[in-house]
Amino acid sequence: MTRIVIVFLTLIAATVSAAMAVGSSPYWWFVAVPLMFLGVLGGWDLVQRKHSVLRNYPVLGHARFLLERIRPELQQYFIERNFDGRPFDRDVRSIVYERAKGTDAEEPYGTERDVYRPGYEFLVPSMAPCPVPTTAPRVRIGGPDCARPYDMALLNVSAMSFGSLSANAVLALNGGAAAGNFAQDTGEGGLSEYHLRPGGDLVWEIGTGYFGCRTPDGDFDAAEFAGKAAHDQVKCVSLKLSQGAKPGIGGVLPGAKVNAEIARVRGVPQGRTVVSPPYHRVFSTPRELVRFVARMRELSGGKPAGFKLCVGSRRQFLAVCKAMLEEGTAPDFIVVDGAEGGTGAAPLEFADHMGTPLTEGLLTVHNALVGAGLRDRIRIGASGKIATGTDLVKRMVQGADYGNAARAMMFAVGCIQAQRCHTNACPTGVATQDPRRARALDVPDKTARVQRFQEATVAGALQLMASMGVTDPAQLRPHMLRRRVDPLTQRSYAELYEWLEPGQLLAEPPASWAADWKSADPDRFTV
Repeated sequence: MTRIVIVFLTLIAATVSAAMAVGSSPYWWFVAVPLMFLGVLGGWDLVQRKHSVLRNYPVLGHARFLLERIRPELQQYFIERNFDGRPFDRDVRSIVYERAKGTDAEEPYGTERDVYRPGYEFLVPSMAPCPVPTTAPRVRIGGPDCARPYDMALLNVSAMSFGSLSANAVLALNGGAAAGNFAQDTGEGGLSEYHLRPGGDLVWEIGTGYFGCRTPDGDFDAAEFAGKAAHDQVKCVSLKLSQGAKPGIGGVLPGAKVNAEIARVRGVPQGRTVVSPPYHRVFSTPRELVRFVARMRELSGGKPAGFKLCVGSRRQFLAVCKAMLEEGTAPDFIVVDGAEGGTGAAPLEFADHMGTPLTEGLLTVHNALVGAGLRDRIRIGASGKIATGTDLVKRMVQGADYGNAARAMMFAVGCIQAQRCHTNACPTGVATQDPRRARALDVPDKTARVQRFQEATVAGALQLMASMGVTDPAQLRPHMLRRRVDPLTQRSYAELYEWLEPGQLLAEPPASWAADWKSADPDRFTV
């Protein structure tokens, strides 16, 4: 009752003030207008039924929604410490920004991290460091079935589609790749002119929607795929099985977002809602998967072909390994995407609780390929929160041959981790299709930043390896990375995890792998 009385009195006061403004002094409008606004707002709050808070606390309740809206900014700018932000802390964001700008990326006074905290990981320095290599090594992608192998850089742009990113962001990323001689993964949204215009190397990725190479019914179009894969900038072709942030889930692109340009790139009708199913139509068994990757290689003219996945069942991946052995062919590369990887939008349940983190995913894939005698012909890429030289070296210790970065590359082109990717209202013009926002991203400037960031990060990784006494990633070993397991104990990765010997699964599988290896069926994805 009190609330109603207060609103009623406010409206009366507003009416009196308006009368005074008309009959006495116009300065009364400065009183009448705010009172009228508050009175009308309070009256609406009392009668609306959507928000209980506003019905109980008219006008004042809006402060709650305002604070909710600006909470992420308050958290990021005023509350979080340098080392505890998520997904990327301030220290990591700062080093990316500084390297992208070409400024000093050093910090004074020592680490702020608790080196005695369980879970803390560190690299092992050598008493006999090596000189830092003057040129960065590259990774040869291409097995015995590949006619046109590609030398991959140690760090590349991970999968991000045009549509998720603005045209200017894609231009800057590919321009940086061209300037720095590294590759950009197109993401599953199709091969656009913005990927091609700057001239950078590309890994063309296709997903369950087969965007850019699909029939009107949504099936894979081999002829269209072959035509686009023949482009000189396309150095590798990749089949996306799953994504770390949301494995096993499809996607829906609302028709309102399918403008003429998106429709042309993806090969879909303009204005029609587009569905990416959670499964592929081109295969249903491990054997069919292996055959389809081989077909992609053939259609592309012998370019390296592989697939990307977030690791789930070890038995299912072993079934794929068995299919490779029986078919006598294998992918040229496999990209392991960790559950900590990024996405433009994903259900919270999937982002937080579905999929294998990158460490365990890499160890599973690396050991399975080693144990099956396949590791020497397949290269492993790693994606999922790689932003610094330390991240890159750690992943190579864990079994990767090279790394891909997505959000770190977004930082390099201006992303501020506002986490508005799904709203089409990215404040920096990176993850939006709003031309007014996208125009804020200056392509030449951000192109140079992408190139500088990649170069400085790889240089940092090489400097770390030199301090560890190695000059090439192939020399990295599991005992060179250690983890603190409790305040008094730390162990190396050689001690913490099992590492299979070449061909061990074929000869005498260890007890911990025997059941999965025995039940793995190359003709069925056994749950």
